[in-house]
Amino acid sequence: MHLLLIEDNPDLAGNLCDFLEARRHTVDIVHNGLAGLQFALENRYDVIVLDLMLPGMDGLEVCARLRDSGHDTPVLMLTARDTLANKLEGFRSGADDYLVKPFAMPELEARLLALSRRHHGAASHSQLYVADLRFDPQSLRVERGNRRIDLAPIPLRILELLMRRSPNVVRREEIEREVWADDLPDSDALRTHIHALRSAIDRGSAEPLIHTVRGIGYQISRHDER
Repeated sequence: MHLLLIEDNPDLAGNLCDFLEARRHTVDIVHNGLAGLQFALENRYDVIVLDLMLPGMDGLEVCARLRDSGHDTPVLMLTARDTLANKLEGFRSGADDYLVKPFAMPELEARLLALSRRHHGAASHSQLYVADLRFDPQSLRVERGNRRIDLAPIPLRILELLMRRSPNVVRREEIEREVWADDLPDSDALRTHIHALRSAIDRGSAEPLIHTVRGIGYQISRHDER
């Protein structure tokens, strides 16, 4: 998963990041509410982990502004506020889940995975578009302009992941985890599948959509989104 952690306690943020990255998740950390809101609006995440007591803007307002903007990324509130009234206030602001500190790291990960699965499951029937590229997750039909594109299963899975995250860059390790889980291939396998995908998608088109971000990963985007 690609996670946004908005938490002003540097020790807790560091421990969370160490645990989640060891579990092969990618974490962006922000330490105040205003910056967290900006990150959430400008990027795509699987889940946002949000503290309530933050400098600049508290977590309740961050969550409410996200929902007012139409942002539907799942939000898990992580806070020491443990009364029923606190929890109800968090859900009214738009939170999807609420976990009280202190907590067990494995429980946090389990909740994040459940939120991500539900969110992606709800969105899985929607067709995906980037420029003139279209992918239908139900029929697995891929078209660019009027051209039908046939892809093998692995490039197809990579394409869906990149399109769902477009125009964001998806890190190599996240693609490998999503496609191969714990049975990771040799170092050249992903590069080979990306080459096949690029040849199929960008062949004969004036504007390439698949881009390599050296040392980081890959993205699908129009030129004006890069």
